[in-house]
Amino acid sequence: MNMNTTDYLNRFKASPVQEHYLQNLAELQSLHMQNIPFENLDVLRRTPIYLNINSIYDKIVNQHRGGYCYEINGLFHWLLNELGFEAKLISATVQKPDGTWSKTDTHAAILVELDTLYLVDAGFGDSTISPIPLGGERHTDHSGTYRVEQVDEVYYDLIRENKETEKVLYRFSTEAKQLADFHEGCVFNQVSQESPFTHDDLVTRATENGRVTLSGSQLTRSENGKKEKAELSAAEKQNVLKEEFGIDLDVLEKQYQ
Repeated sequence: MNMNTTDYLNRFKASPVQEHYLQNLAELQSLHMQNIPFENLDVLRRTPIYLNINSIYDKIVNQHRGGYCYEINGLFHWLLNELGFEAKLISATVQKPDGTWSKTDTHAAILVELDTLYLVDAGFGDSTISPIPLGGERHTDHSGTYRVEQVDEVYYDLIRENKETEKVLYRFSTEAKQLADFHEGCVFNQVSQESPFTHDDLVTRATENGRVTLSGSQLTRSENGKKEKAELSAAEKQNVLKEEFGIDLDVLEKQYQ
């Protein structure tokens, strides 16, 4: 299959990058997160997800789908390198809402070397839409205020600050990984009852001022810090998937049969 950077950029409404500055990287990440959703529809329908970059490209670019972290960040990592950025895949361990840790190294993210190292993550759902420097500087966007804090000689934490509280989202090291290194995590997140992705449909993308999320049959819109929730019928859910996320459930169901 011919993996074409122009077609991929068109998929998320981005222009070709001529320079490799922070603002160029930030625009690519923001547009990617607004136009390519984080979604687990294949997982719930027991369609295997393989860590094959050509298959991922076909799904995201040609089939106009999203994916979860291995797919989204795996393909975005490929694109960044094709565009001339110095990018590498890294692994991370997610901290659950109750403070315990998920299975070790089962999240894939990206580091990009510019004037310093930046954490870039287009595949973590409701999180920062911008690159975060590893030097500890804070960054605020409509989803919150973030910083990366060094834990020890090896590990760093991505932290979201929310009013008076702080929450570690995940812990990562700077060691470069290959997409194949996430095979165990990819299988775990497709089949384990401990995986957050095996229980209900989850489709989410950033918007210019917030985020739109479909979880099961509940639609949540957040804009400028305000949230609205609505329970959807099956027909309404199908319409939301098409209108908000560009995913035609009729076409998918035929593929799943």
